[in-house]
Amino acid sequence: MNTPRNRPPNANRNTGPGRVRIVGGRWRGTRLDVPDVAGLRPTSDRVRETLFNWLQPVLPGARVLDLFAGTGALGLEAVSRGAASALLVERDAALAAALAATAARLSGGDAVEVRRGDAVVMAAALPAGSVDIAFVDPPFAHDLWMPTLAALAPALAADAWLYVESPSASPAQPGPGWRLHRELGTREAHCALYRRAG
Repeated sequence: MNTPRNRPPNANRNTGPGRVRIVGGRWRGTRLDVPDVAGLRPTSDRVRETLFNWLQPVLPGARVLDLFAGTGALGLEAVSRGAASALLVERDAALAAALAATAARLSGGDAVEVRRGDAVVMAAALPAGSVDIAFVDPPFAHDLWMPTLAALAPALAADAWLYVESPSASPAQPGPGWRLHRELGTREAHCALYRRAG
């Protein structure tokens, strides 16, 4: 019988609060808390490592937007690996406060801005062409992909990159104007990176 002292390291992976880590760049190894919040489903370390290998050539100097930021793992990873800036949008007050505290304690964390609010509303208010790379990974239960992508479209640069994470059983599609660059699947999620066509 396993006691708390000798329980296998992943025993509670899906049963409550935990941690993920930044997997590359100057903040590599930094642990990010995963609070027990309904709908919070951080992109796994393995998926993020693959995604950022795909994005690495375009990260230096990029302006990044992480909507539905949650733990901030995507936006923080991007800055860790060379993005010029990241805007993290999170509706939950406690999560937004935790994101701001994390950015404040990181060397160079002033490149990260945290805004609390509705992701769709905030995406629609961004200046035209102000985003080079956007991460769209909303809570799966709320079906927010289409309204989010429609609101976000004007803010994306002409050669922008878009990462979309959605349920494996019903992958979200960004629609006309996007070319699929790479994709991968897990048991729970379809993870796809697109580039703006033309």
